[in-house]
Amino acid sequence: MKLIKLDAIDSTNEFLKGLSNKQEVQNFTVVTAENQLKGKGQMGAKWNSESGKNLIMSVLIKDFLFDSESVFNINVVVSLAVIRTLKKYNIPELSVKWPNDIMSANKKIGGILIENSIKRTGAINSVVGLGLNVNQMQFENLPRASSLALICNCFFDKEEILFGIIAEMEQMIGSYAVNAFDLWEEYTSELFKIGVPAAFSNENEDNFMGIIKGVSSMGKLQILLEDDSVCEYNLKEVQMLY
Repeated sequence: MKLIKLDAIDSTNEFLKGLSNKQEVQNFTVVTAENQLKGKGQMGAKWNSESGKNLIMSVLIKDFLFDSESVFNINVVVSLAVIRTLKKYNIPELSVKWPNDIMSANKKIGGILIENSIKRTGAINSVVGLGLNVNQMQFENLPRASSLALICNCFFDKEEILFGIIAEMEQMIGSYAVNAFDLWEEYTSELFKIGVPAAFSNENEDNFMGIIKGVSSMGKLQILLEDDSVCEYNLKEVQMLY
C-alpha cells in the first residue's frame, strides 16, 4: 500500500477521487488527514472530528467489483476489516449497524462512506472513506457517539489500527472468490440488533416492530415483520429507532 499523509483537507474521499482521475493510482493507496474540514457520511450527513484525535482515511480499491449487482460485497469486506481489527484491541460488543456504521454496544464509534465509479472498461473503482473515533474524549451534543479511548479508558495508536484494517481488507479481497459465502455469514452475524425485536420507522415516518434477518445480495436490509413476511429495504426507506 501507498500512504499519503495530509495535515488538513476538505475530504480525503474527494482528494483521492481527484487524484485517481488525474493519474494512475496504485491499488490500496491510502490518504489520511489529521483534520477533515468537510467530512461527510451516508446521505450527506456531516462527520465531525476533533483534529488529530481520530483515524480519518480513504483507500482506493480496484479490480474487485466488476458489475453493479455485486457492489455491496465491498461493504461486507470493509465492515469486517474494521470489526476484525478492533476485536484484536478487545473493543467490547462490536457490531455493524446497517449499512456502514461501526458500533460498540449502543454507541457509534465509526462510519464508512463508499463511493463507486464505473470506468470505461466497465470495471468499478471504489473510494472507501472511514472515520473512526479513536482518541477523542468529548462529543458535544452527540449522545450516541463514543470512541475507543472513552470505551477502554486508554489511548490508541491510530496508524497501527490503520495498517491492521488495510491488511484485513487485502487478505479478504485476495481470497474473496473462495470465501465469499463465509464472509457474508460473518457479516450477517455482526449486524447490530440481528435476530432481536427492534423498532423501525419507514419513509412515511410510520413506526413498526421487526426483527433483522440479514442483508440481501443487493445490500437491502431484510426485516421480519409481525405478519411473518420478510420485507427488504433500501437505505432511505427505513431507519432503526434505538
